[in-house]
Amino acid sequence: MAKILLRLIRTFARYTERTAFERPLTSGVAYAVRVLHSEREQFEKQQGWTIKRMDSFEQNPVHKDDNAPKALEPSPIQEEYAPVIFAQDTVAHVVSLDLLSGNEDRENVLRARASGKGVLTAPFRLLKTKRLGVILTFAVYKTDLPSNATPNERIQATDGYLGGIFDIESLVEKLLQQLASKQTILVNVYDTTNQSHPISMYGSNVSDDGLEHVSALNLEDPFRKHEMRCRFKQKPPWPWLAITTSIGILVIALLIGYIFHATMNRIAKVEDDYHEMKELIKRAEAADVAKSQFLATVSHEIRTPMNGVLGMLHMLMDTDLDATQQDYVRTAQDSGKALVSLINEVLDQAKIESGKIELEAVQFDLRAIMDDVLALFSGEAHEKGIELAVYVSDGVPEMLIGDPGRFRQIITNLMGNSIKFTKKGHIFLTVHPVEEVMDSIDVETESSSRNTLSGLPVADRRRSCAGFKIFNCEGSSHPLSPSSSDLINLIVSVEDTGEGIPLEAQPRVFTPFMQVDPSISRKYGGTGIGLSISKCLVGLMNGEIGFASIPDIGSTFTFTAVFSNGSSNSNDSKQQKQRIKNQCHTTPSEFQHMTALVVDPKPVRAKVSRYQIQRLGIHVELVSDLNQGLSSISNENRVFKMVFVEQEAWDKESSISAHFVNSIQKIELGFSPVLFLLGNSLSSSRTNTATSGAYTLSIITKPLKASMLAASLQRAMGGNTGNPRNGEHPSLSLCNHLVGRKILIVDDNRVNLIVAAAALRKYGAEVISADSGKKAIKLLKPPHQFDACFMDIQMPEMDGFEATKRIRDMESNGHIPILAMTADVIQATYEECQRWGMDGYVSKPFEAEQLYQELSRFLQPPSTANS
Repeated sequence: MAKILLRLIRTFARYTERTAFERPLTSGVAYAVRVLHSEREQFEKQQGWTIKRMDSFEQNPVHKDDNAPKALEPSPIQEEYAPVIFAQDTVAHVVSLDLLSGNEDRENVLRARASGKGVLTAPFRLLKTKRLGVILTFAVYKTDLPSNATPNERIQATDGYLGGIFDIESLVEKLLQQLASKQTILVNVYDTTNQSHPISMYGSNVSDDGLEHVSALNLEDPFRKHEMRCRFKQKPPWPWLAITTSIGILVIALLIGYIFHATMNRIAKVEDDYHEMKELIKRAEAADVAKSQFLATVSHEIRTPMNGVLGMLHMLMDTDLDATQQDYVRTAQDSGKALVSLINEVLDQAKIESGKIELEAVQFDLRAIMDDVLALFSGEAHEKGIELAVYVSDGVPEMLIGDPGRFRQIITNLMGNSIKFTKKGHIFLTVHPVEEVMDSIDVETESSSRNTLSGLPVADRRRSCAGFKIFNCEGSSHPLSPSSSDLINLIVSVEDTGEGIPLEAQPRVFTPFMQVDPSISRKYGGTGIGLSISKCLVGLMNGEIGFASIPDIGSTFTFTAVFSNGSSNSNDSKQQKQRIKNQCHTTPSEFQHMTALVVDPKPVRAKVSRYQIQRLGIHVELVSDLNQGLSSISNENRVFKMVFVEQEAWDKESSISAHFVNSIQKIELGFSPVLFLLGNSLSSSRTNTATSGAYTLSIITKPLKASMLAASLQRAMGGNTGNPRNGEHPSLSLCNHLVGRKILIVDDNRVNLIVAAAALRKYGAEVISADSGKKAIKLLKPPHQFDACFMDIQMPEMDGFEATKRIRDMESNGHIPILAMTADVIQATYEECQRWGMDGYVSKPFEAEQLYQELSRFLQPPSTANS
């Protein structure tokens, strides 16, 4: 509501300012609304200010540039008020003033609405200028009234009051300039409503013996009378000149009357335009609501069957299929996910346009999100032979507080574009605290062609953030710098060696639904709104986004985002931190304090390998070739448990690779370091081992992730990590939150019940299904044995919100987590679910891991729960 009011105020101010040339003799136009005393409290709450009394404003001197209505007294209690809500910029100081509490305006307003005609005030000193002026007031009615409407009917139909302010001195002076004669004419204008005490409105009261001409002025107000007196400043004119002068004086009088009449018509036009503007805004708001409802309905109707399709395909993947069948199922699953992604983008754009997109504030592990993003794009990167890597600076806290879903969405959009348009080379994702980059802009910028991830040249990362405000301000006073020590400002870059963006298309990169060119759309597909949505989300995170792109070289997109530091020492934070670590991202501690050697000729790539290996608690040393590696291993003061050799270094120095292996075996250390080959080719991904003579090398396929490294090290060094199924997250087997848990699923759609039940049983949960809210209430009537409940929102007879409310009313001891399952992602927000007593929600179509991760926020592992 506040946004709509602000929009109306700005529209009125712009309109009156831009049409001021049609009212050259008015000082300003303002609109006051009729407010009854019973409506005052609600009105002031909507406006955000208190109705002020006009008489206190009149008594206090106002300087030219003053505009401080907050310092004025509130309007006294009365039956009704007429506060000014819209005003031209020249008279903006009158906004919030109550005309019915003013000495000059009250009678004017009451006469105008009762008569239905324009009404003039008596002359008074204008606020700010202190020159004499009058106000012409019209009543604005809610509906068209007949000409014979009674005063009472007019009062009841009054919506507000429109007023135009006239500066009398300016008005007459302009007329005299237009009708100047050879002799100076002195003009006096009087308000003669009270004949015995006329009020001088313009001119000097100095009398002269010269001939004076008196003319009546008709200013369209039957209640007030005005006259104009004119005379020559010099001697009386000759008779023929007197005749001419009389005619001129008559013309002046007619002109003044005509100007007031024309002005009244112009103000009436403003009134009509104002009504039309309000009507158009109402229509626009109704259209916006209708669009949101339509999108919510369509989303729900599409998502519900898509949940069944994707869920059944996922279940089919767990059955015994031959290679061809698996390929068919995987293709169908990918197509379904692409359709859901398209729906999500369109709905996100609709949320942005309606201002309904909001961010969560939960604790999360940023490095785990980076691992998930790598897993998402690693398959396509392997197929294209692209180097894919992530580097997170040690300066980034282990835990952050913010919206992990939206943060992941931004990165996924940027990475998705990069993987789409990159055929060779690399894609490199980096995360740093802004302070590191501000201290040295080259910290994470490796722009020379010999010092990039793949060795190919890239678009300079510095250019992608050169326009950021945070880098254009001195010291720490820049607006985006966190003022609290608990706030962390991160800078994230996605660098690729793809096709780049044509120069003529770069200005419209962040424009919704805009493709670089039609051929790109046909070749690669996509809606063209991913970057637009990302820019909006970055703005909500108090950040900025920019890019640098060189055709046929590549693109680098960079953005900043502000989060809270989640790595505090409070007990609650420790428990939450432990809970997140248990969510499938825990890495074994058996490698703590070991030392590893990485052989890689490219410093950037070596830095990435060191980052991922160090996440396991392993100390890492870097060398650039096998000879240096052999020298380091031969040093008796160093004990390396493992050696990682980059495929490029191994192939480049194939002549000495056998010598390298033999030399390692001959070193008298009591054991031989385990040798790993880091590969990025398709052939590397098809096998876990390679041989060099009689020595077996373990191959680790990039992109590197801590969980995958841990599994590879355990397997090569004699550990037991299990053998997760192909396509499943490698660390899911470590999760046991749901073993033996009893979960209730409530949904009126039979397919959704089957899919959700199968997904949870996969993790060892006992699942009970119910197809209505009423059955859920019966099953959850205390005492019950359920550990959690998934509740569909839209169900016949009783929706999920109402069912949840009744379940909460029944609860006496204990609180069962209830999570909404909904296909309506337009209306579904954490706040809406919380308002009805729910603890969160998952959107359809969902995957097994989504259900698990949402539940694991509330359920501790059995070992923890029983301790």
